[in-house]
Amino acid sequence: MTMTTYVSRPDRLVTSRSLRHGLRPTFAVQPWQVALEHRDGEPTRVLPAGRHVRRTRATYQVVDLRERIDVVPAQEVLTSDGVTVKVSAVWTWAVADAVAHTERVHDPVHTVYVAVQLALRDALSGLEAEALVRSPRTGLAPGAREAVAEVAAGVGIRLLDVVVKDVVLPADLRAAHAELVVGRHRAQAQLEAARAETAALRSLANGAKLLDDHPALAQLRLVQALPPGSRVEVVTPGRTSSRED
Repeated sequence: MTMTTYVSRPDRLVTSRSLRHGLRPTFAVQPWQVALEHRDGEPTRVLPAGRHVRRTRATYQVVDLRERIDVVPAQEVLTSDGVTVKVSAVWTWAVADAVAHTERVHDPVHTVYVAVQLALRDALSGLEAEALVRSPRTGLAPGAREAVAEVAAGVGIRLLDVVVKDVVLPADLRAAHAELVVGRHRAQAQLEAARAETAALRSLANGAKLLDDHPALAQLRLVQALPPGSRVEVVTPGRTSSRED
């Protein structure tokens, strides 16, 4: 009967027969990972992608290096014109230094999250509410972004981007802004209607002047305007004639 012995990872099984024959257990690191080796409590190696042999008295921690997206939920920000708006943001990041990411602070992601939150509040407090409404999806200013990137680098994280996701205005301000937009479009429509009416009047004036200068053209236009079946009488000095139209 073969006994089964568990090693540090529960999904890797090594039999006692393999251990007796000198076969050492191995494990695989995926292309998007690195593995941190600690032996007797001391960090020893950072293992890249591939298959590696497990050393005795060593533990291994796998760190994912793929890009990730986190959301800063809506928070209230006071704009420069005194309006309180709710703003949410999205930040993209990836692990750059696996050792710093796992050893320097207990929760590195939360550390960067707080830095993004504070930088977002400081950056948007210098803008007016109307500017946020017109272009809500904007990034942090270079200075604020560099400050957050510095905090992230200290905990082994590479900050890729920070973008404002949503801007929610107070209800009364939303109604006022909607009314302003509707009024602007209504005024534009009225202006276009006035321009069209002016062009039509100008065309009529030109036509009236043309008819005044050419009476025969006016008579011809009158005949063309009569409905079918009308009787037209043409009276000339000394002669009268009629025709059916």
